[in-house]
Amino acid sequence: MQLNSGFSGKEIAEKMLRDNGIYDVRVVSTDKTLSDHYNPEDKTVNLSTDVYYGRSVAAAAVAAHECGHAVQHAKSYHWLELRSNMVPVVSITSNLLQWVLIAGVLLIAFTFNPIVLGIGIAGLALITIFSIITLPVEFDASKRALVWLKDNKAVLYTNEEHVQAKDALWWAAMTYVVAAMGALANLFYYVSILFGKNR
Repeated sequence: MQLNSGFSGKEIAEKMLRDNGIYDVRVVSTDKTLSDHYNPEDKTVNLSTDVYYGRSVAAAAVAAHECGHAVQHAKSYHWLELRSNMVPVVSITSNLLQWVLIAGVLLIAFTFNPIVLGIGIAGLALITIFSIITLPVEFDASKRALVWLKDNKAVLYTNEEHVQAKDALWWAAMTYVVAAMGALANLFYYVSILFGKNR
């Protein structure tokens, strides 16, 4: 649904940042689809082309959500800080984890040595914790976005637009819930292998 106000995602992001007294964050366009994110390292709100130039309710919701992360950063929101501190370690762990788990399963199957699989499970636990910590960060960013959008009748004219924005952010949040549940299920699976072989 097209916005009645005609604002683009870029314009909405810049307005939300200004309204929150944030002037040191840039809004930039990225070429990749579904690559919308806030980068606390260089203080940029990165919007995919469809969102950056888009003038739909969905584009408005995504742009406001990513600015919600910028507001979190400006206000030192503790869950965002914790997640940001974990990113380097989680990134390295994610790159190595698959091979460690495969090696661990093979070793425990043929030699009954649980050490490598135990290391893999520790890495998997870290990623699971990261996925769970991500949930309050994402939900809070959406909450901040929706409050701002509701208070800005110049951006969303109608209640129908606000409802659609809320729905768009709810479905986006559900992807993080599914990811956290998947990580938890994966962790339990490898734990069951470890303890199943060591009974």
